[in-house]
Amino acid sequence: MRLLAALAALGACGSGLSVPAMAQAYQCRMPEQLRALSIPKRPGKDVRRVIPVTGYTLALSWSPEHCKGRENRPGEALQCSRDHGEFGFILHGLWPKGKTAAYPQYCARSPVQVPLSVVRSTLCDMPSPRLIAHQWDKHGSCMARDPGTYFRTATKVYRAIQLPDMERLSRRALTHGMLKRELARANPGMTPQSIVIRSNTRGWLQEVRVCLGLTYRPRACPAHVRQPRGDVPLRIWRGL
Repeated sequence: MRLLAALAALGACGSGLSVPAMAQAYQCRMPEQLRALSIPKRPGKDVRRVIPVTGYTLALSWSPEHCKGRENRPGEALQCSRDHGEFGFILHGLWPKGKTAAYPQYCARSPVQVPLSVVRSTLCDMPSPRLIAHQWDKHGSCMARDPGTYFRTATKVYRAIQLPDMERLSRRALTHGMLKRELARANPGMTPQSIVIRSNTRGWLQEVRVCLGLTYRPRACPAHVRQPRGDVPLRIWRGL
């Protein structure tokens, strides 16, 4: 019930956030036929961690950077081949967080298969069946009783994020702090302190993470969340 109430609050007219369909995808043409997902294998031993949820992180992966050099890999075809669309930010995941750096994970005692109907409704937001299976098993199982509820929640929160003009920003000399301010300006209630920017060792944007409270509204990231300095240079690959 708490989950449904929080989603209703997120979609309320006074939220200041709109929810356009497939807001982050330039195009999306998913295949008509999909193979059933295999149940993911869990890594290592003693990975199950069931602890209270105190907030969430919404992770948005910058697809052009992820796909650089992966265009012809069969396992990356949906996201990277351009046969099924072109993507900007995709949904990496919605992750439950704990009071400290430790976070809930793999809360189900054994992995559960994600139904094909849920995969199909999620692919334009998260264009990787393998990632869908993993996100449900590791994170979603700690937030919802079934994959459908988890992915409806994750995609609604993801689609509510308004993005700045990334093509324009890619042509500027940027820093981490500048991109944070652009994102905060586009989303009422969000501040630069709500946002974490991840880049690779060469300074190219990889991911944006937004810290959220229990009602899925932006909050200042907890003190244990590592933050690069705001003046760190940042570049955005457009996939050209």
